[in-house]
Amino acid sequence: MENENRKVLLTIRDLKQYFPVKKTKLREAQRYVRANDGISLDIYAGETLGLVGESGCGKSTFGRTLLQLYPQTEGQVIYHKDGKDIDLKSLSKEKMRVLRKDLQLIFQDPYSSLNPRMTVGQIIGEGLVSHGIFKRGDPAMKDYIFKVMENCGLDTYMFGRYPHQFSGGQRQRIGIARSLALNPAFVVCDEAVSALDVSIQSQILNLLSDLKEQQNLTYLFITHDLSVVKYISDRIGVMYLGNMVELAPTEELFANTLHPYTEALLSAIPVVDENDKRERILLEGDIPSPVNPPSGCKFHTRCRYCQQKCKEEVPQWTNVGNDHYVACHFPLAHKE
Repeated sequence: MENENRKVLLTIRDLKQYFPVKKTKLREAQRYVRANDGISLDIYAGETLGLVGESGCGKSTFGRTLLQLYPQTEGQVIYHKDGKDIDLKSLSKEKMRVLRKDLQLIFQDPYSSLNPRMTVGQIIGEGLVSHGIFKRGDPAMKDYIFKVMENCGLDTYMFGRYPHQFSGGQRQRIGIARSLALNPAFVVCDEAVSALDVSIQSQILNLLSDLKEQQNLTYLFITHDLSVVKYISDRIGVMYLGNMVELAPTEELFANTLHPYTEALLSAIPVVDENDKRERILLEGDIPSPVNPPSGCKFHTRCRYCQQKCKEEVPQWTNVGNDHYVACHFPLAHKE
């Protein structure tokens, strides 16, 4: 999977994240929600990897597992830093805590993710003090926070204000500033613009793009909006029911869609061109339970191209060329 011309920042191999389901009197056997069910990929330094899929497919769980907020059930997450390969699962809580300044998270909800009892200066400065970058009360920290605020589009007079005094877009900028103040290498943007108005979304996306170039950041951008992910991402991964079903560079994915699930998602993107006569593909049936997923290909219960092999065999994760990966027995390019 590794592209020799790019440096790999994170290596994920056969990542599984299972959560136990509470037992009941009727169900004594232990069962598990398969939130992530064997994901393997590389994340390159300096790229934005978009991650899309329906609600409940495991996108946010995947992002938080990479940060070890949820220690994985099985598999490996290797962080490559200064020539060292660090297996995050093997780290103690204290060592992982030290490493957290390199691996940060921007939350989805700008309203609940900020402490209402803390000022903007305290919110941004909390991580700086916790990681020993500054001592509490150090005048230099205030100057540094001012610089971070300005980089994130916040006026310095907001330093002493509280979250309730800001709009949603401003609050999200505060959340971004809090994460990027630590100069991280990798940032998980978990639905970072989904709670914002469309006009504000574009401002935040442009801000994230600018900061990426300025600070050489690497993003995992989780969203359900394919228009947004196309705008900001270098590569896009598509998830379904805990599995990665397709992964490709952005232009390649849109121009040469191979998985039927990706095809259905792309057909749902609204268009303004009245001459665009693309077919709207409606997925029939409900999403299967992640506790008891279907045999074979998990998508076969809703796939209009389903054949008997799809019901019996799990498709392999295959490189079909052009850094394009797909897990499908009958990729669309081979259909007549």
